[in-house]
Amino acid sequence: MAVKPTTETDVLIVGAGPTGLLLAGDLAAAGVGVTLLEKRAAESNLTRAFAVHARSLELLDARGLAEELIATGRPLGALTMFDRVAIDLQSLPTRFPFVLITPQYNVERLLQERAERAGAVIVRGAEVTGLNQDAEGVTLETKDGRSHRARYAVGTDGVRSTVRELLGIPFPGESVVDSVSLADVRLEHEPAQAITVGANEAGFSFIAPFGDGWYRIIAWDRHAQRSDGTTPTPEELTAIVRATTGEDYGLHDVRWSSTFHSDERQAPNYRSGRVFLAGDAAHCHSPAGGQGMNTGLQDAANLSWKLAAALRGRATDALLDTYQSERHPVGRMVLRTSGALIRLALAESAPTRALRGALSALGSHLDLLTERGARLVSGIDISYPAPKDAHPQVGKRVPDLRLTALSKPAEGEPAGPERLYEALRAGKFVLVSNDELAAAEPWADRMVSAAPADPHGKLADTVLLIRPDGYVAWGAVDPGQRELTAALTDWL
Repeated sequence: MAVKPTTETDVLIVGAGPTGLLLAGDLAAAGVGVTLLEKRAAESNLTRAFAVHARSLELLDARGLAEELIATGRPLGALTMFDRVAIDLQSLPTRFPFVLITPQYNVERLLQERAERAGAVIVRGAEVTGLNQDAEGVTLETKDGRSHRARYAVGTDGVRSTVRELLGIPFPGESVVDSVSLADVRLEHEPAQAITVGANEAGFSFIAPFGDGWYRIIAWDRHAQRSDGTTPTPEELTAIVRATTGEDYGLHDVRWSSTFHSDERQAPNYRSGRVFLAGDAAHCHSPAGGQGMNTGLQDAANLSWKLAAALRGRATDALLDTYQSERHPVGRMVLRTSGALIRLALAESAPTRALRGALSALGSHLDLLTERGARLVSGIDISYPAPKDAHPQVGKRVPDLRLTALSKPAEGEPAGPERLYEALRAGKFVLVSNDELAAAEPWADRMVSAAPADPHGKLADTVLLIRPDGYVAWGAVDPGQRELTAALTDWL
């Protein structure tokens, strides 16, 4: 007789970082039973991410968290690289035309509070040691002798993912840069910029504020390589910061420091049966561009509504397969862009140094290139594959449309959401149309219907069905009732 698992739920998530917490919150809010297993007994003070890009802020806005997170940090309207090449974010077509500088733990705190409010169970001190799956579900064994059973499982347990290893999924790639120093320090002199980045023949350094008087230093000294886990001295940190930025800011009081190496790797498969990988467990890359945490958050937003639909019997297994076809190319793109940035920053060869010098000399003449870079790094230019005969907007991210109710609300009833990302807070699809559409009525429990606030604008004759993650699922110009019914049936 099989031994009954210690816990049973719909979805098991391994790893309580930002990716796992957003996923857990989404699933719990959708009424899905979710248990999150975290091997750490207590929260860690280690935070490598400080940048929250525009697309991630849009996703947090769709969960009612963006404004609270923005209050914890400092918006930055441009990123400067190689001294003179600036990526201007202020013209991005988004409600958040900036990168928010705030420590990763602020993101985790808000996502954890949301997940627990929604009913997600977080179990700490639960180190996964075994994984078995069958046609009905997945069983995870933990070091404390317990077993946990669910219909699906997701590994969001980082670069050294136990889930990925237990599945036997390879993680090909290479080390981009060895001997990177991390340290938390105080500074006598506050840097002029919210983020300070220096890169030259000596190496590179990155300085970001925690917001409480402490700063995180990430630095690499080309001429002083050390092994992982060793501790750089305050003198060594001061020397590389001064060599790469021109000043040392009175660095002192090092409360914690270590050394690590940065890899560039990607799993070929983000899914194995009933188990998925997301975030750093699926892909890792250099810190250049600050895209790591952001890509993981977007993985979670893509996967959560699909898992919820499958668990409710509203979608076939084919929808779950689109997680791989949509997010794997994005991970590959992030590897390429962050890899190109770090290689330019660390250029040793004469041709690459010449290219970096040419980019610096061109400066403001790179408007088109840096505009494209801003849209890619921020995440708002990411789109997904669409059928050849689909409406041009299918697969594309939708900006924060102004909305109005399709019909006048009854006295005493709320008027409905005024923005798309407010409408998405229900965790449902959103149908945007100027018409009262009878075909949409049977789907009212799983869809929000609204009209564009400008009835004569670009969407005057267009009907869009927007997925819970803010991408267009289907669209048509002046569709008939039969066409709309068919589309709603397919998706809902």
